[in-house]
Amino acid sequence: MENVILVLNAGSSSLKFSVFEAPADGEMRARAVGQVEGLGTAPHLKVKDGDGESIADVRWSTSEVASHAQALQQIATLLRSRFAGSVLAGVGHRVVHGGPDHAAPVLVTEEVIEELATLVPLAPLHQPHNLAAIRAVQEVQPELPQVACFDTAFHRSQDMVGQLYGLPYEYYERGVRRYGFHGLSYEYIAAILPTVAPEIASGRVVVAHLGSGASMCALRDGRSVGSSMGFTALDGLMMGTRPGNIDPGIVLYLIQQEGLSAKEIENLLYKRSGLLGLSGIGNDMRVLEASDAPRARLAIDHFVYRINRELGALTAVLGGLDALVFTAGIGENSMRIRQMVCQKAAAWSGIDLDAAANAGGGPRISRSGSRTSAWVVPTNEELMIARHTRKLLGI
Repeated sequence: MENVILVLNAGSSSLKFSVFEAPADGEMRARAVGQVEGLGTAPHLKVKDGDGESIADVRWSTSEVASHAQALQQIATLLRSRFAGSVLAGVGHRVVHGGPDHAAPVLVTEEVIEELATLVPLAPLHQPHNLAAIRAVQEVQPELPQVACFDTAFHRSQDMVGQLYGLPYEYYERGVRRYGFHGLSYEYIAAILPTVAPEIASGRVVVAHLGSGASMCALRDGRSVGSSMGFTALDGLMMGTRPGNIDPGIVLYLIQQEGLSAKEIENLLYKRSGLLGLSGIGNDMRVLEASDAPRARLAIDHFVYRINRELGALTAVLGGLDALVFTAGIGENSMRIRQMVCQKAAAWSGIDLDAAANAGGGPRISRSGSRTSAWVVPTNEELMIARHTRKLLGI
């Protein structure tokens, strides 16, 4: 019987999953991809096979499925019937924050869970749900090995100078430092570039992971040397509901002059800012691009401004720029955002955008003579997690 690996990526109201076959020799392939969305409101399971054909589309009431654990039980029932001749060898999880001690995936133990729980304040939108999925698997199948794969781990290659903040040094020793996030996405891009774009794979590359959560990473020879996100996933680019980089004095002002509590500030920074806050319309780039409202345009313009400002900063870290790579939901699908970014950077970067290639989605979207090339490379964090899980479990 063939081994399969289940990959879970848990959000506040969703549970995304993939099933990968893990043959004794050869590359893994996705056999099923799906998610349960609307947990807590209108639970809805959608699953497709490896060829993109629908194999399940089920809705439940909240009395039937109200938690990650109950959603996982429904997923397990489906997978047992679908993969009756396969052996579930392990489960790999995306865990957003690994703290200072995790530079690689780890086998989940109670000690690891307790350690990761202390990092919840640093990633309140993600970490609690990542850990809830791990606990849910324990409830359903306690003997099944689980692997935690961290979004911060890939950035541990950055030097100490780049990780520091200008605070008293003892705070660095206590873990207050730049961590960077979306590392599983950047790790996948670094791994696939030698195949997709070998001419830039060992060069100075900035990858723009643009989605509801957005960040950028400077790669030199496939290793992270700089990133826009820092201690938490609030830093850097403006995002769907997060403001990105702001003057820390604003937080002091909100406390001292506006009377906001710590909880109110957390809600403001994580859930009410970004594209949503500026536009007043929503955080979905597709909705904003289709709108003729002035504030929708303002939000888009600021989003692009922040990308170009960060691109300049990361180019300085690299000492030059050979290529810009777009990935993730907005990066892969928004022709307009890619065009705006490249055009604003053209004068100093030498990017010469090929409009037809950009409209077609790439992979290369710059002209052949462009001094700096531009690319669209789809990310695959789930496959990266599956690879790590397989390697750690030795299957």
